[in-house]
Amino acid sequence: MKKLTTFLFTIAAVFTLAACSNSNAGQHNSNNQSAIAKTRTIKKVKPKLSSTPTLFFHGLLGSYKTEEYIANYAKKSGATNSVTRANVSQNGKVKLVGKIKKNAVNPLIEVNYADNFQTNFAQNGIYATNVVKALQKKYGIKTVNMIGYSLGNMSIIHYQLKNGNNPNMPRLVKQVDIAGHFDGADFKQLPKEYRNPANLTIDANGKPSKMNATYKQMLPARKVYQKHPVSVLNIYGDTGNGSDGVVKNISSMTLHYLVANSSYQEAKYLGSSAEHGKLTENPEVASRIIQFLW
Repeated sequence: MKKLTTFLFTIAAVFTLAACSNSNAGQHNSNNQSAIAKTRTIKKVKPKLSSTPTLFFHGLLGSYKTEEYIANYAKKSGATNSVTRANVSQNGKVKLVGKIKKNAVNPLIEVNYADNFQTNFAQNGIYATNVVKALQKKYGIKTVNMIGYSLGNMSIIHYQLKNGNNPNMPRLVKQVDIAGHFDGADFKQLPKEYRNPANLTIDANGKPSKMNATYKQMLPARKVYQKHPVSVLNIYGDTGNGSDGVVKNISSMTLHYLVANSSYQEAKYLGSSAEHGKLTENPEVASRIIQFLW
């Protein structure tokens, strides 16, 4: 219990700072334009039309507001004409806010967890499952795309663990992972099961030389991805020392091994606009996601 408490308070402090950094990205990042200028320079796209919804999961201490920059970017670029929300209560009950119309193009759903301090990664997978079930019940969806940011990436992996082989659940087609701490974050104060293993290396397939406890919990996902390959885009930032300030790049790169023989690509962004708390307000990141998904 003492270790978990230490973990919670440490991560809370780190992500609070990251959130503050995120909200002031336009002021403190000389590599980015102001929020208004970014909006005005958004490149219009001709998206491939699809009714497959894309769910966006925020990180620790976050909310749907973390997802709004990319969502608005997608809408203004013409990639989607439908942005709605799914609120998830602490007990997992889902309330869909807004309606996906029949003529919706690439509908995007901002997922908002009331319990945004949840470090039980499997529970995040249950929350994600409940959102997908709610959409399935209301709209009859058969496929789904997912975007995860930071802790939100755990919602995706654990959704796959829980549902990837279930023919009655919508199949994951494409996933985007942003700043994922798959083999831990780099803080000595963290309990071992959440910490980035020391002297971590990876092979050509992303297999880590050392695996922490939470990574081992996700290992069975490999068989799911082997049987049902997914198109994966893994995004991470490097502020100059192989880390985005919260997560080492090598920990993010261990996703490759988890998704097995899926179509896999990585995108690394550099500089102050690639900090952990700023990646979701980076216009280059938003543009790459739109290009990949639609």
